[in-house]
Amino acid sequence: MSISSDFHDERRTLSLEGPFTIYEAGASKARLLAALSEASGLDIDLSGVVEFDTAGIQILLLLKREAARQEKPLVFLGHSRSVLAVLDLYNMGGVFGDPVVLSGEGRS
Repeated sequence: MSISSDFHDERRTLSLEGPFTIYEAGASKARLLAALSEASGLDIDLSGVVEFDTAGIQILLLLKREAARQEKPLVFLGHSRSVLAVLDLYNMGGVFGDPVVLSGEGRS
């Protein structure tokens, strides 16, 4: 999975591209936690996630918990269909507390 970064003031936006599964979890976890600790707030754009599994959910939950512990705002946005399918499967959509808006994938 590739992670691109952009800063707006002190708040950071990360865009995730590619699969976010158990195979990427280790490397992704370290990079995402480092990004959270370096910024005053973090927005994570999930619109580019093409494959997602329970390891991805665990990383997102860890980030949410760490953001709360550090008292920093964290928002997940642009949920891809892959992310929504897994969140729906485990009835986890409401756990994150973010508004779920479909990304533009598949639209013409």
